[in-house]
Amino acid sequence: MAAARSAFRSSIFRIATARSLISPEARISSTDPSSTISSLLQTGIEGSIPRSFHSLLASTGFGSTRISSQGRSVSVSVYMSYSTTLPTRSLRRRISKRNNPKPILDESKFRETVSSLPPRFTPEELADAITLQEDPLVCFHLFNWASQQPRFKHENCTYHIAIRKLGAAKMYKEMDDVVNQVLSVRHIGNENLYNSILYYFTKAGKLIRAVNIFRHMTASKNLECRPTIRTYHILFKALLGQGNNNSYTSHMYMETIRSLFRQMVDNGIEPDVFALNCLVKGYVLSLHVNDALRIFHQMSVVYNCQPNSFTYDYLIHGLCAQGRTINAREMLDEMKGKGFVPNGKSYNSLVNALALSGAVDDAVSCLWEMVENGRVVDLITYTTLVSESCRKGKYDEARRLLGGWVRRIGFRLSGLSGG
Repeated sequence: MAAARSAFRSSIFRIATARSLISPEARISSTDPSSTISSLLQTGIEGSIPRSFHSLLASTGFGSTRISSQGRSVSVSVYMSYSTTLPTRSLRRRISKRNNPKPILDESKFRETVSSLPPRFTPEELADAITLQEDPLVCFHLFNWASQQPRFKHENCTYHIAIRKLGAAKMYKEMDDVVNQVLSVRHIGNENLYNSILYYFTKAGKLIRAVNIFRHMTASKNLECRPTIRTYHILFKALLGQGNNNSYTSHMYMETIRSLFRQMVDNGIEPDVFALNCLVKGYVLSLHVNDALRIFHQMSVVYNCQPNSFTYDYLIHGLCAQGRTINAREMLDEMKGKGFVPNGKSYNSLVNALALSGAVDDAVSCLWEMVENGRVVDLITYTTLVSESCRKGKYDEARRLLGGWVRRIGFRLSGLSGG
């Protein structure tokens, strides 16, 4: 009992002695293991760190040390391994706030803009002042200042220009405050105003907020606030951008696009070629090419719309992705017969699909046609065509293709270097 008591007292004495030798700076940063150990080394209380300590550091991956021949520690390098897990949403939000500090209002600009307004300014005069002001934060404070003035009420023009200024500056929190004011007044709003709100919400990635605005438009008793074809264009484009080239994700969003399209037709809004192309592109991205072809054949018969070059480009790319080269060639011939020129993505997809299917000669002729039309051939297309030509034993054609690619790269590099 007495031995245990003396051992305990000696350990307490060693701890107290060590704490008295640690500098105040090291004591403040004692939560950091690396700073604590470095301070211990500087104060000299660790005259001889045993090898077990270094082996412990090495085994835990906490640090690394260098030991002299006398067994004493010369230097200690302590480090913590970095985490490979993704940061949480709250951490990302804190990092974003730290990297993007809150903007500060320029009082001089604000007072100058306020002094330029007449005593009893109208909403149109306020809208002109906000339009001329380049600082979005000044615009926001000017809008709020005008709301507090007696005998003044905002109208569609002031709401619209404030939302456009804040949305273009990506000040979505401030823009949301203005939108809430719009939604709280029944007689305020029109189609252009709500379309701008939808556009900036979708640009910010706030799809749920955008859908709620769309529902407010459809339920509004004010006929000027009802959705038009431009409203559906904004929603179609935003939903198509959520797929991220993932067929499963595109399929999930495609259900929403199809429901919106059906609702648009039921409300008496005639679809145009942009809306139909959104359907075609959505079906292609979700690998439902037959549904895309169905919309394509219904364009002129049902909807009285003629397909454009984008329609053919989407279909050619989708058909090549499924290896249907015969249908893709027929679509390409029909496209050229109408005077359209395929884009680079369609040509590259067709050349790759033809080469992989074994039709190397057709792929080569399509490639040279692509070059004549001024489209850019990517590296994947050249690599696929050269490898398939070698597999078929056409080494001369492979050398020709490779030489063309090398000359093209050399020309680009010389152009970049100014030679």
